[in-house]
Amino acid sequence: MLEASIFAISAIVLTLAAVFGYINLRWFKLPQSIGLVVIALLTSVCVIAFDIIVPQANFQETVRSLLSKIDFHEALMKGMLSFLLFAGALHIDLSDLLSRKWAIGTMATAGVLFSTFLVGFSIYLVAGVLGIDIPFAYCLVYGALISPTDPVAVLGILKTIYVPKELKTMIAGESLFNDGVGVVVFAILATVASGASGHGTEPLAATGILKLFALEAIGGVALGLAAGWLAYQAMKSIDEHNLEVLITLALVMMTYTIAFAIHVSGPLAVVVAGLFIGNHGTQFAMSENTSDYVQKFWSLIDEILNAALFLIIGFEVIAISFSSGTLWLMVAAIPIVLVSRFISVAAPIAALSIWHSFGRGTIPVLTWCGLRGGISVALALSLPDVPAKSTILAITYGVVIFSIIVQGLTVARVIRSSVD
Repeated sequence: MLEASIFAISAIVLTLAAVFGYINLRWFKLPQSIGLVVIALLTSVCVIAFDIIVPQANFQETVRSLLSKIDFHEALMKGMLSFLLFAGALHIDLSDLLSRKWAIGTMATAGVLFSTFLVGFSIYLVAGVLGIDIPFAYCLVYGALISPTDPVAVLGILKTIYVPKELKTMIAGESLFNDGVGVVVFAILATVASGASGHGTEPLAATGILKLFALEAIGGVALGLAAGWLAYQAMKSIDEHNLEVLITLALVMMTYTIAFAIHVSGPLAVVVAGLFIGNHGTQFAMSENTSDYVQKFWSLIDEILNAALFLIIGFEVIAISFSSGTLWLMVAAIPIVLVSRFISVAAPIAALSIWHSFGRGTIPVLTWCGLRGGISVALALSLPDVPAKSTILAITYGVVIFSIIVQGLTVARVIRSSVD
């Protein structure tokens, strides 16, 4: 019965993704990811409006019941994300990435941490003014889940627009790595907040926090290198494209599974493995035919999972509760997140400009290209059932929708005006 239910839900999601994708391509003509969110969001609004006009129809409750059967956090963070990150890393040129390693590394670590505290402190102040009670610890948790850019959203948009090579490398590289770092920071702060509020274990000491961060981040990178090397050695010794595609699939799934089992960063592990296979593996372990098969297979996986993910994001509005105070906080959160993003990008770029030159428009483009997506929503949904959870989920969703639709639709214009 459980398998039939999972199959039925998957069938509904993929069918809607195909139908909405067709509608978007024929009439809306928006980038696919944005189009799916917009159409799903409009459908959600129509369902809510219809329920208000005809309460006995109870459509909203039916959709909400279906969404409740989809564990969005479980599906994304422990399933879809591994494939999406690997597919994204597979297409990144490592030499280009290394040429901007200091900028990418600084923004993905210090930038994320700085933005986390800046967003958290600002949300705490604004929430206090609005009379909304959110403990400071959970404001920091919100800062951690909303500060990293979402590689799924970012890479999806980058496919549809022209971006100068250097900027594209920085945008894509930062989004892949700051996601892994952000998830680690979120896990640590969520543990601290739960302990402080009596909903979890004892609060972590400073040394415990540093140890946990080192274990998660460094362990994830080490696991990705080891797993990528093993897969590379296996692929190097054969020339059979179907089997080599299967090896890459096994690499992703097993690496992510092991990462969760030994408590290291799964996102960082699959990103590193993807970079290893996409560069060293493609050059030395694959024939041209195999490389073509591998690239096309992961491109298809990427498109299918992206479609499902952005469709679900559009429908999640039905499952979220809003109040007047929450709506005002949601509106305030958008500029707070954007300003924090600008500062966390501008500071490291300005500091590194002493040694490296950056192209015109780097800071505004990196700021506006810092899209948020499903990962932020999934992390918000993973929080324990504390009073602040509904508010955090609502303001997270508001920022994500603004990011995908408004920033996503205008990012090409910002890039043209900034670099031309």
